[in-house]
Amino acid sequence: YAYTAAAIVSTFWLTTFQAFKVGRARKAAGIAYPQLMAEKAEAAASKEAQIFNCTQRAHQNTLESLPQLISATLIVGLKYPYFAAAACGTWTVARLLYTIGYSSGDPKK
Repeated sequence: YAYTAAAIVSTFWLTTFQAFKVGRARKAAGIAYPQLMAEKAEAAASKEAQIFNCTQRAHQNTLESLPQLISATLIVGLKYPYFAAAACGTWTVARLLYTIGYSSGDPKK
């Protein structure tokens, strides 16, 4: 079960990486708190604002699916710990690559 736990911990590092990317993008775009996203006009006028929106959305999308992933990994890990760890680890790596591509400011990547 240690591999299962380690795979779940990897999601902490993923979301930490994403949070730092969001912070850097927010600062570069000049989007002040508590504004969650750049307005449509801001994103159209500024590449940095578009990058911020994409970075923020990638992070939000990850957080939306994290409870189901962690629950499923813990439950499946009781009987199939190696499979659960591999599946969770694969998801984490895929999310990392998705975040890097999507936060480029081009949602098609």
